Amino acid sequence: MLNNRAAIDALKQELRIPWRDESLLELAMTHSSYNYENREGRRQESNQRLEFLGDAVLELIISEHLYNSFPLFSEGELTKLRAAIVCEPSLARVARQLNLGACLYMGKGEEKTGGRERPSILADAFESLLGAVFLDQGLPVARRLALDYLQPLLEDILAGRLDRDYKTELQEYMQKRSSDPLNYVILHEAGPDHDKTFTAGVMHCGRELGRGQGHSKKEAEQQAARTALEKLISSSRGER
Repeated sequence: MLNNRAAIDALKQELRIPWRDESLLELAMTHSSYNYENREGRRQESNQRLEFLGDAVLELIISEHLYNSFPLFSEGELTKLRAAIVCEPSLARVARQLNLGACLYMGKGEEKTGGRERPSILADAFESLLGAVFLDQGLPVARRLALDYLQPLLEDILAGRLDRDYKTELQEYMQKRSSDPLNYVILHEAGPDHDKTFTAGVMHCGRELGRGQGHSKKEAEQQAARTALEKLISSSRGER
């Protein structure tokens, strides 16, 4: 396993946060696979609870920022912007910038399969870090951290330089043709808890429009939306 002590020390210097409880940072960098392989070790928790908290904190911060920054944008436009910022590819990009992959306590099996570069794990690590900062320092410092690293992403999104959000595109496509909602269903899960593969389907009026796979539910849903959108567009062109 990679010795991540130097990477964590470098992260602390980068963040410039006077931690009151550095164990929160350690916990934020503890992937579930580490405990899976080290059940007798001193770490009995993983970063999953901090990820849950960080996800909510991030949504609040970004919602407030967009509301104040774009007073002429509609609710739909703000929602679309927020979804593009807090999606897995965007958060993984920030995590790579912070070198969070190298900071993680991770099981040997997960590491051998490329876990330190997996977008879902990196995105979760950033949310966990934000949750830890929120608990240790409060909302103002968490807000500074989030906006310092996500503002460039917002600029890229507005300029059309980031990966597409297929779920939003599919929703907008279908809203023009039907008032019935789309539903995403996890059809299958495979693999151990620390290395699952999810299969998702996107449904409309009881009919499956597309199916996709990923190492997180969000990734699988994005791939399902992409498959559905490509099929629908291809079908509509064929009818012309």
